[in-house]
Amino acid sequence: MEILLEDGPLIAVNKPAGLLTQGVPHGQASLESLVKQYLREKYAKPGNVYLGVPHRLDRPVSGIVVFARNSKAAARLAEQFRERTVQKFYLAVTERVPEAQQGRLCDWLLKDAVAAHVTVVPPKTEGAKEAILDYRILAERDGRALLEIELHTGRMHQIRVQLASRGHPIVGDLQYGATLTPAAAATYDRLVSPIALHARRLCLAHPVRYDRIELEAPLPPEWDDYGFSVPVQASG
Repeated sequence: MEILLEDGPLIAVNKPAGLLTQGVPHGQASLESLVKQYLREKYAKPGNVYLGVPHRLDRPVSGIVVFARNSKAAARLAEQFRERTVQKFYLAVTERVPEAQQGRLCDWLLKDAVAAHVTVVPPKTEGAKEAILDYRILAERDGRALLEIELHTGRMHQIRVQLASRGHPIVGDLQYGATLTPAAAATYDRLVSPIALHARRLCLAHPVRYDRIELEAPLPPEWDDYGFSVPVQASG
């Protein structure tokens, strides 16, 4: 587990792909349980360890996740995500290259919680929520594109379904239309196999001092196989 920052009640971690952020039965691995164990050992805490979880990443996605070590900090961080004052930048590799070099994608997304699947639906559909992101192409190679994405809303599977609905599925994301080579398909596991989506940078206010903090997560080793040089500098 890679700790990116530990500053007072704020702790930021670089989540590996394939690991749930939280919400698994007791005794099973999650990023939340690993961070709790880290804090328990570092500070010699014999009992339960409090850990607030103001946001999450999908299981096959890697990158920055922030936690709070007390309830007041958790509430302040959650408010920032809710009010959309946190800047969230991702890197993604898509199977096909978008026609426009940059643009804004706006959709209405409907979540099926039972199937853990999201679809694009007409505006104002009952139960649907608006989803907005900006993207720009950083590089192209062999029919693939490396995108930088600024996420303005935080809907379930948002980046994945918005890109896939336009014919640009994220590499490795079979759930939303990606394809695999026979060799990759032989070892594919829908629950743990990574997709080419990484939460690269996060800019937010410290929950106590309120100064602006910029976090950046190194790319995981599997990105070496996607055909683009790394690291890539994200824009501000």
